[in-house]
Amino acid sequence: MIEDLPKEIRAGLDEARRRDQKRKSRLRVQAGADVWRVQRLLDGGFALDATEVAHLRGRVDLYDGARHLMQCLIVASAVEDGELICLLKSSTRATDRAPLDFVRDETAPVGYLPRA
Repeated sequence: MIEDLPKEIRAGLDEARRRDQKRKSRLRVQAGADVWRVQRLLDGGFALDATEVAHLRGRVDLYDGARHLMQCLIVASAVEDGELICLLKSSTRATDRAPLDFVRDETAPVGYLPRA
């Protein structure tokens, strides 16, 4: 149905949709000191605004507001319809504690109570 509209109206609707996606998204990508807002998540990647960044590759950090979600390795990026589509080779969830190098006993005490 949108294909029946004149080109100018379609372009205006696409621009309004992109602006709305920018405002809604809290996700952002950080590579070194550079930060870009994520327009949308894809299966195996994400999309950025191509006017802000033309090419991106390597290790980046993905944040939701101030919360660190994951570290990602971008292997390919291409511009499609004004968006930079970044494809991920791997993504590792960020955790707030160090990984254990031993098996934790489920019956072990969680803490000790002091003697009163």
